Amino acid sequence: MAIAFNRPENHATLLDELAARCRGGLATAGGRARVEPSGLAALDTLLPGGGWPCGAVTELIPDTFGVGELELLLPALATLSRAGRALVFIAPPRLPCALGLAQRGIELAQLLLVTTRTDRETLWAAEQALRCPGVGAVLLWPAAPGERCVRRLQLAAETGGALGFLFRPATAAAVPSPAALRLCLHPRRAGTELCIIKARGGRPHALVLPAAAAAGF
Repeated sequence: MAIAFNRPENHATLLDELAARCRGGLATAGGRARVEPSGLAALDTLLPGGGWPCGAVTELIPDTFGVGELELLLPALATLSRAGRALVFIAPPRLPCALGLAQRGIELAQLLLVTTRTDRETLWAAEQALRCPGVGAVLLWPAAPGERCVRRLQLAAETGGALGFLFRPATAAAVPSPAALRLCLHPRRAGTELCIIKARGGRPHALVLPAAAAAGF
């Protein structure tokens, strides 16, 4: 499903769609785990708490887009979708392959694809989705979000309890961010090197995931 922002009034259409997702999801935070296991044992060992932080924004900062950053999320996304949680993709650089997602266990009925024309629309849509307790994860690809915008996303995630994944270019690594978790991804011969540059309750650390575990689809 795609929602195009052709006119400002289309914002109401998106809110209606997100509200429908909320009604079908888990509405209480009491039963929600603090982290969502990534599905990759080596990665869970690296991540503080043993998984992706719930109710928080995680920044993925690859040297170049397409080095396997989406692949890292697929096991957790599949688990969330099978639990009836909505997955919201906002302004991806290319259209996700529905067949590839289904083969990796994603329930396509839980997938909501939002297309936008500007960063302002992208960030607005992400904030609304993150506040919705029926949403399991929000993935967004804004061009250049400012610190204030990331802070608003972080607060929205804390309200709704979803996983927020913010994809940023390599230059963002040198810029401070209020995101709860920040990972840089570097392609290596042996696979993909993941470096934590910021984590709540953690310390900078790195590992190399074998190519088979980090490759895109």
